[in-house]
Amino acid sequence: MNRRDTLAAFVAFGGGSHAARAQPAARIARIGFLSFNQGGDPRGRDGFINGLRALGYADGRNVVLDDRDADGRIDRLPALAAELVALKVDVIVAPSTPAAQAAKQATTTIPIVFAGAAEPVTDGLVVSLARPGGNLTGLSNVSADLVGKRLELLKQAVPKLTRVAVFWHPAPGRTDEDMLKTADAAARALGMQLQPVEARGPADFDRAFADVARAGAGALTVLPIATFFSERRRIIEMAARNRMPAMYTSRRFVEDGGLMAYGADLTDLLRRAATYADRILKGARPSDLPVEQATKFELVINRGTAKALGLTIPQSVLLSADEVIG
Repeated sequence: MNRRDTLAAFVAFGGGSHAARAQPAARIARIGFLSFNQGGDPRGRDGFINGLRALGYADGRNVVLDDRDADGRIDRLPALAAELVALKVDVIVAPSTPAAQAAKQATTTIPIVFAGAAEPVTDGLVVSLARPGGNLTGLSNVSADLVGKRLELLKQAVPKLTRVAVFWHPAPGRTDEDMLKTADAAARALGMQLQPVEARGPADFDRAFADVARAGAGALTVLPIATFFSERRRIIEMAARNRMPAMYTSRRFVEDGGLMAYGADLTDLLRRAATYADRILKGARPSDLPVEQATKFELVINRGTAKALGLTIPQSVLLSADEVIG
């Protein structure tokens, strides 16, 4: 998103009235918004803008938002983070772990607010949740804690399920192995067997689905990994082709045709991130602002996808959903 697009997008929340413009000029804060894949779920950014608006910010009057979006390409994040640093923004908001890590590598002085980080301590973003240290703080989406809940909901939707595959992507410094252990324990407690399937990227998907079929898995889930989100349409299409019920990590998968998803509400996380940015702009240090966790979660189900799979989801599960599509 370029500068002109940013200004146009801010009309909705800027709303600078004639009275406001008549007031003496005040210092305008500059916030950098570093996205891994903003186009994949623009509501997160909308949540941040709404949060700013509720706190009294308006474009051109007391704030300017500089957007940088990697369009799903992790390799672009470092350069985009460097651009925001060069602009000397007052705060960088990073709504994902990869974006936060890129921002952290780009600056040790500009405050960074992350939102949607799975494991901020394990992933090296902060020293501890209570005392972040350094120039980062923000909100965790507690993804690791949701792995078991996703399996539980998947089992409720497919009661006869006995074996479930999980796509994962091993990488140094990541929490994937810990999440796999959590998933395995949860699956056993539910009377199911977990089948880990390694998938590092799109080139692995054909082989990964073949492995799922050979293992005799009756359903699939994925770990909350940026690559899986950016390649979600291909995963969804292949799951449909293999007639595989699947549980995903965010509502965007379901809106694009996936069966079901359970996860933290990113819009709410970004709305709350605006409060962090506001406090920092008013003088607070990131190291003094404890990391908070997600408090709002959503279960979204695609009834049309269930029908295409020949799957009848129990009414009790449908009634527990926050939204049923199709």
